[in-house]
Amino acid sequence: MRPFKYTNAKDVPSATKLVAGNPNARFLAGGTNLLDLMKEDVERPDELIDITRLGLTQIKATGSGGISIGGLGRNTDAANHPLVRQHYPLLAQAILAGASGQIRNMATNGGNLLQRTRCPYFYDVAMPCNKREPGSGCGAMEGINRMHAIFGWSEKCIAVFPSDMAVALAALDAVVKVTNASGEERAVAFADFHRLPGDMPEKDTNLSHGDLITSIEIPKNNLADHSYYLKVRDRASYAFALVSVAAAFEMKGNLISKVRIAMGGVAHKPWRAMKAEQMLIGKEPTEANFKMAANAEMADAKPLEHNKFKVELGSRSIVRALQMALNGGKS
Repeated sequence: MRPFKYTNAKDVPSATKLVAGNPNARFLAGGTNLLDLMKEDVERPDELIDITRLGLTQIKATGSGGISIGGLGRNTDAANHPLVRQHYPLLAQAILAGASGQIRNMATNGGNLLQRTRCPYFYDVAMPCNKREPGSGCGAMEGINRMHAIFGWSEKCIAVFPSDMAVALAALDAVVKVTNASGEERAVAFADFHRLPGDMPEKDTNLSHGDLITSIEIPKNNLADHSYYLKVRDRASYAFALVSVAAAFEMKGNLISKVRIAMGGVAHKPWRAMKAEQMLIGKEPTEANFKMAANAEMADAKPLEHNKFKVELGSRSIVRALQMALNGGKS
């Protein structure tokens, strides 16, 4: 156990200032990821700022017809809230597909977006990892990389982002509200929130140290009737995705007028299947069209030695998720 200072934050301004003033300080909310990282000696903060008493838990409708989800609300509460269930079932499905019930009861919505990769080379401090120790190398590149990225990876890092909730939020065009140590609030489009590894894999997001997620907002849409979250994993319970797909679309007559597809388990961030989306606009929701779009998206994949199966699995998963969405989540 490495010693650390523990401080209860009284309000948002004091919390952000405390963390921003110490490069080795971390926010502590549910602790479902941070405490594991500390136990494994991957994260070594010398100060934890407890933010669990700041409120920021409310789930409410916005004036524009969307929904606002408090950054410190629990995953369980978000998944089971009537507004989420009725208008954003894709999000409820994704949250319930993640972790165990006990962890969802503790994990916060903001913390879910900030969890770090479950790459075993990142967790093993005896192995080289550019994400954990920049410049040390990537053990997974020449190691066992079955669970790793097929899109957007770099020579520095091939890890994937583990969140299910974030994949649904990417498909729903969510916006993350953030407050910094100066009290300034800004809105970050979900597509710009997480980063691809590039030359700085140690940075998972575009947040600055001390930035605090206060809420997550989802705009109004008409995707609820045709949406589905599919998670393919090695076992049915408490396993991270090999591939996951959040799929949703709107219909105008017999044609698709709007479509959103995001993938998990394939990149360093939730991967928007933009090529597949574009190919489906104005098309009939048929299996043939779904396959055409899925194959076009997966054609850009760059698999590694042990995860070539993810290309075919990804294509089939997109098709299956779209089929389930067409039928309102029913087989």
